[in-house]
Amino acid sequence: MLYRYQGHVSAALVLGGCDTTGPHVYQIYPHGSTGKLPYTTMGSGSLAAMSVFETGWTEGMSEAEATDLVKRAILAGVFNDLGSGSNVDTCVIRTDGTMTMDRGAVKPNDVQPLRDQVRRSDLLNMGAGTTAVLSSTFAPARGGGVTLADVTVTEMET
Repeated sequence: MLYRYQGHVSAALVLGGCDTTGPHVYQIYPHGSTGKLPYTTMGSGSLAAMSVFETGWTEGMSEAEATDLVKRAILAGVFNDLGSGSNVDTCVIRTDGTMTMDRGAVKPNDVQPLRDQVRRSDLLNMGAGTTAVLSSTFAPARGGGVTLADVTVTEMET
């Protein structure tokens, strides 16, 4: 479908899994091309995530080491790109057919409810009489704002 629409349907995918020959990771670009790599990143936070992979990935990593590296890479994308979401989900697919899905594995921006603390809304609500209003006037605007006739363009000297 991605190849057929040549990037007009935008989806940057990382596809991973195991078959009889072992584990595989593929990247699928929005225009439909694919690549098989030992690790990959896709999406708007992929540059920050790739920098973590390039410095931390080694051949033969344990499952715990690899999962930790993936979490750090996703967090790099989250904190260095506004379009990358706010939490980390991991899915480990093993060659023996088992899988572990961890939704919300890391929630760095999770808002915790305030219990025995003063709530922000209590701090921002000012009681009547806190600030006295000395006078109040209203003057309607004339002319409807700035027009192009009000703008002067000048060339800058270099």
